[in-house]
Amino acid sequence: MARYRGAVCRQCRREKLKLFLKGDRCYSDKCAFERRSFAPGQHGQARMRKVSDYAIQLREKQKVRRIYGMLEGQFRKYFERAEMHKGVTGENLLQLLERRFDNTLYRLGFLNSRSQARQMIKHNHFLVNGRKVNIPSFQISVNDVITLKEKSRKIGVINESLAAVARRGVPSWLELDQDNYKATVKSLPDRQEITMPIQEQLIVELYSK
Repeated sequence: MARYRGAVCRQCRREKLKLFLKGDRCYSDKCAFERRSFAPGQHGQARMRKVSDYAIQLREKQKVRRIYGMLEGQFRKYFERAEMHKGVTGENLLQLLERRFDNTLYRLGFLNSRSQARQMIKHNHFLVNGRKVNIPSFQISVNDVITLKEKSRKIGVINESLAAVARRGVPSWLELDQDNYKATVKSLPDRQEITMPIQEQLIVELYSK
């Protein structure tokens, strides 16, 4: 499966926003964005010309796509699904992205980043309602119960991430039972709980042209 293999810190610098793609490193002074917050490349520090509406819309789409770790084709399919659902298309899009299995594990604090979560899912470490799920894009539903396999409960990165869960917090649509390595989906994610500065209407305008 195709995926981005470049330096992820370049993505934060390009979007001029910390996207928290490397877990705990993003909270430390080793974060590349803290040291060089300008765009990568020889023209990264050059003065910006007037930015068109299209460029603003494109940058917003690229930012959200990179936050959730997706390629263009995958992201476009999520937008098409969001259009078919009732309600506001932009909010539908964010809800579909938030309900991805890899994002849900990241939000719960089982892993430090979505890329870590994707790796652990593919290695069959997690169950949903007692059944093995090894697809990162699997859509979580209300009342789903997520558990870490018994034999996987000594994995260092998972325990280190759970130990720091208080710093990030767990959104109210999820309930974490840290002692038993279990979580429950209480409701669908709400737009207000997505704290990253996202203007989803710009993405709708871009794809509607």
